[in-house]
Amino acid sequence: MKDYSSERSRMVETQLVARGIRDPAVLAALREVPREFFVPDELAEFAYEDAPLPIEAGQTISQPFIVALMAAALHLKPGDRVLDIGTGSGYGAAVLGRIVAEVFTVERHELLVGLARERFRELGYSNIQVLHGDGTLGWPDHAPFDAIAVAAGGPEVPAPLLQQLRIGGRLIVPVGPTSRLQNLVRMVRTGDAEFSRDDLGQVRFVPLIGEEGWTDRETPALSLSRPHQNPARTLAHLIRENAEPIPDIDAAALDPLLDRIGDARVVLLGEATHGSSEFYRMRARITRELIARKQFSIVAVEADWPDAAHFDRYARQLRIPPAGRPAFTRFPTWMWRNLEVERFVEWLRGHNGELKDPDRQTGFYGLDLYSLFASIEAVLSYLEEVDPPAAELARRRYGCLTPWEQDPARYGEAALSGRYNACEPHVVAMLQDLLQRRVDYSLRDGDRFIDAAQNARLIANAERYYRVMYHGAAESWNLRDRHMFDTLTMLLNARGPEARAVVWAHNSHVGDAAATEMSARGEFNIGHLCRQEFGPEAYLVGFGTDHGTVAAATDWGGPMEIKAVRPAHGESYERLFHDSGHAASLLHLREPVRPAVREELIAPRLERAIGVIYRPETEMQSHYFQA
Repeated sequence: MKDYSSERSRMVETQLVARGIRDPAVLAALREVPREFFVPDELAEFAYEDAPLPIEAGQTISQPFIVALMAAALHLKPGDRVLDIGTGSGYGAAVLGRIVAEVFTVERHELLVGLARERFRELGYSNIQVLHGDGTLGWPDHAPFDAIAVAAGGPEVPAPLLQQLRIGGRLIVPVGPTSRLQNLVRMVRTGDAEFSRDDLGQVRFVPLIGEEGWTDRETPALSLSRPHQNPARTLAHLIRENAEPIPDIDAAALDPLLDRIGDARVVLLGEATHGSSEFYRMRARITRELIARKQFSIVAVEADWPDAAHFDRYARQLRIPPAGRPAFTRFPTWMWRNLEVERFVEWLRGHNGELKDPDRQTGFYGLDLYSLFASIEAVLSYLEEVDPPAAELARRRYGCLTPWEQDPARYGEAALSGRYNACEPHVVAMLQDLLQRRVDYSLRDGDRFIDAAQNARLIANAERYYRVMYHGAAESWNLRDRHMFDTLTMLLNARGPEARAVVWAHNSHVGDAAATEMSARGEFNIGHLCRQEFGPEAYLVGFGTDHGTVAAATDWGGPMEIKAVRPAHGESYERLFHDSGHAASLLHLREPVRPAVREELIAPRLERAIGVIYRPETEMQSHYFQA
């Protein structure tokens, strides 16, 4: 088997230490235990990614950070005796076994029990005992325990586990009304019948099945609120009766949709994948109608600002700078450098060419912030033309980031670890200087100054983004979507009070995060911010599919593959629409003709999200969320 020691060490530094795990014994255990040994052979190459992975019996192995977080929160000592509930692959028990004297672990799946015992034997981990049984009842024969770790989520803390703690013992367990939205809870036994409780944050675990947990027949993933009043078949029939069929993308009658959009200032058009032609074609079709019939002047997309600027200059027939780096060559090229986008930009160029007033033309803009070094190049190019001394100052300031041009994410790692000074003061000072000279610069060429100022703003936000990405997903996600929203509002303000914008982005960005499990993780998105800012003048249209194909990669930076999309989960919105019998349709939910449509669909269901990466083998863990 390949030697993964370097990947293991990097995982500890970037996923654990960088997020605040400091317990030396926990870090040593995670450096020692070979996680690749505890996953199926075909997933060994993914063993040290920051994600859970599927294992046998339909279960998962937790991401390394969660294993470390739980172990650290138990405040373990070398002589402790620990009970581990939910053996799974055995990885969590193995980590605990490197820290304490004895580990007793319970697993309800007999297949996993046998595999875990064999792994412990092969690795020489002799201080771990495995029981095939109901973990919610614990292992009373070996009680009391100094600590108990539960690697599955239940509706409440199982009482038998509390009783098997010794005085002073600690218990860690995910608790919540759904298997997809849980709080990690720490209980400390302070007396015979007294316990203290701490909430350690939102997590997601498989359901805790057993006498003191969920039953096999329950569906906790759908129990956030009231149960569905009608069975899925009735819901599908309701959708069929009220949805507007779409027989063909190019010929679809969009008048009802345009009437409902009315005078909305911002229309956000989603996608369930980044690589399905039909989503791009339908989005382009709706956008053409909004531009031609409702005078929308902004198309703002989930793309990098400098790359989109190439398309914008072409579409508005503006001066195109000398040839440099081609647009949209950063991974993934297929997301914007595709035939559907090319055809739309050609249409936009033709439409703009028919307008005599340049101020009425529609621009094509990027909202995202990944183009750190392309934006630096754009600012330098602008300043060298309009203010050479300022260009020289900018070159020195941005030079702080030069060592990380090939891999900006490593800059964040270095800055966070203290091995490299953060570049924040330099990039912020450059942005402030540029904005202070806005009057002088914008008089020469307003459009070009807006472009340069946005690039400088992007550099400052991107620098911060790469620094915070190692703290956790919520902070970096929020920074990115806040940047996209701020860019959108900047464009609306720049184009004047009559400006109207169409946004193209993934459903996870343009849907309202407050209506999904994202909000429980402390995340917001551009759709949520638009709802707050524009109220009913923000009109959101989501896209979805049951099955088909998608252009996606297996790993970040990997080659494009055409992958078959699995039929949607039985408890998902996508399956309901598929079961309605319409090959394609549009369902209005803001003010439906029949209120029952919205009322029946308001109960939580699963929604699928496929981005640049698609891994069908981990679909439930990585491509579905509660909505």
